[in-house]
Amino acid sequence: MSGTPDFFYREAQRLGYVARSAFKLLQMQKQYKLITPSSSVLDLGCAPGAWLQVACQHLGPIGKGGVVVGIDIKKVKVPSMHCDGRVKTVSADVMNLSREQVRALSPQQKGFSVILSDMCPSVSGITSRDAALSAELGMRAVNLAVGATALDQMNDNASDEVQQSDSRDSGVLQPGGNLLIKLLESEDVREFNQICKPLFRKASWLRPKATRSCSREIYLICQGLR
Repeated sequence: MSGTPDFFYREAQRLGYVARSAFKLLQMQKQYKLITPSSSVLDLGCAPGAWLQVACQHLGPIGKGGVVVGIDIKKVKVPSMHCDGRVKTVSADVMNLSREQVRALSPQQKGFSVILSDMCPSVSGITSRDAALSAELGMRAVNLAVGATALDQMNDNASDEVQQSDSRDSGVLQPGGNLLIKLLESEDVREFNQICKPLFRKASWLRPKATRSCSREIYLICQGLR
């Protein structure tokens, strides 16, 4: 990062967050109350761990229970600040995990009440390519969350192979649960709107204040899985 470190970078250091991205989730949590005490939270693309910190902070007292499970292709150490024994991380490629494997990480294997996806492709600088890869990661989060329901909503372009391998497997997001997905602005985001709006009580778009001005990141916040 060139130039003077910005406000959010300095604030993250001051408050003990491992990255400025903590403030994105803090804003969305304040506005939408996605995580409640004793929630079971799945954090996809959890490196470097700032969202693990924010999620754990909102689980309430340790006696209330709750869990935060982070998955990332990189090995992520649970941050020492703002996290407790309810937080754990798994090193795996989300694109290669089955829903059964993900559900096995949840309490009593009953799924998660909140799924956060901050997954982002390695940015190439080619706008259309980056947006397409981001949409692919976002769609993976939707499919893990809602299962075959999402595939039913998708257009007929979905391959038979995908439907055969995944359609028997219901999603890992519990009824009434919340889903948050990071995307890069493009034509593809309209498809997410069409898929998610009927599946959730409410679907909203937000560009958090902590997003860098040069970034095309936008977040889809889906509340209350039907």
